[in-house]
Amino acid sequence: MFGTQTRDVADDFNPRRRRTLWNTPTASMPATTHTIRYNTGKKSLFNARLMSVKFEDLYGFMVEGNVDDVNVLNEVRERIREHGRVWWALEANKGSNWYLQPKISSNEGVISVTSLKLSVLTNTITLRRLIRKGVPPMLRPKVWLSVSGAAKKRSTVPETYYDELIRATEGKTTPATRQIDHDLPRTFPCHPWLNSEEGQASLRRVLVGYSFRDSEVGYCQGLNYVAALLLLVMKTEEDAFWMLAVLLENVLVSDCYTDTLSGCHVEQRVFKDLLAKKCPRIAAHLEAMGFDVSLVATEWFLCLFSKSLPSETTLRVWDVLFNEGAKVLFHVALAIFKMREDDLLRIQHIGDVIDILQTTTHHLYDPDELLTFAFDKIGSMTTNTITKERKKQETVVMAELDQRIRRLSTLKMDG
Repeated sequence: MFGTQTRDVADDFNPRRRRTLWNTPTASMPATTHTIRYNTGKKSLFNARLMSVKFEDLYGFMVEGNVDDVNVLNEVRERIREHGRVWWALEANKGSNWYLQPKISSNEGVISVTSLKLSVLTNTITLRRLIRKGVPPMLRPKVWLSVSGAAKKRSTVPETYYDELIRATEGKTTPATRQIDHDLPRTFPCHPWLNSEEGQASLRRVLVGYSFRDSEVGYCQGLNYVAALLLLVMKTEEDAFWMLAVLLENVLVSDCYTDTLSGCHVEQRVFKDLLAKKCPRIAAHLEAMGFDVSLVATEWFLCLFSKSLPSETTLRVWDVLFNEGAKVLFHVALAIFKMREDDLLRIQHIGDVIDILQTTTHHLYDPDELLTFAFDKIGSMTTNTITKERKKQETVVMAELDQRIRRLSTLKMDG
């Protein structure tokens, strides 16, 4: 029923009869993005900086911060408008689908060209630079579908694939569907659309649909947050579904979301080694305290920072993730530690480490600050280097899992 059938990838960027699930004017029309305002007299300026302000961000999340946070967000929104003009100019000059190009791969930091056309190389370099500065909210669905490979993946199956998959899953109950139903009300409960009956029904269809597409992954806690944010960005269930599929099948390391979480365990070990190489003072201090970085980093990697960073900052990370691959997650995780190096080196209690990192991530409203640290301060990390490190750690993780399984089997036999 879900056989292979090739169609033109460019078709996925033409208007289709897919209902938009939700919309916010600020997300779809950057040119009209409003400024968050507050009133304060000179005498109360100090108190105003301490007071709490609540406001809605670009994607409908209610944010609570201080006046400094508001100022940062206003600056970010202005940069979004300015950067959006660059994208619109390129669309006018190169055409609306200039992102659809032959693949150019990066190996050991050197770009190898699979097409001799200079224009293709130019577009690739331009696109990488633009994406690191952020994709305008209105263009994110189209750009993500293209650069991630989701549009190509969808083009290999019939257009009715998603609808048929959802119909095939209706009324069926599995361990995955039971866990999904349990997690739905806890997925960004303060977001008005995601907490609505319509929003939870859409999220459920995407998650259940994928659990049947890949029964080995099924469903893992953390995917609910990832899929929810994909729905808010992509605007349609089908687009969100294919972004989730390409993320799990092509972008991230395999086995991150299986029952054993072996892929996630590998990533944590790789991250710990990278922290020791890139931030040796921090790593040594935390090890002396007995702090395991996986206490914070596991959620970062499983939820792709969606539960930790403000929404626009998370999506800026995802912009680069879909274009450059999973190594971006290591860059960002290392940057968060590096940004607070002085504070981390001063403290002596594990609880204080968690507090500092949580406070830092929750108030990282300026994506450029984080990504500047991630790429300029952390330094280069090639995909090949990370792949070699993963292979080394995979052997250790699989040996530990095998030992655990043997121990459990022994306990069952003794019982």
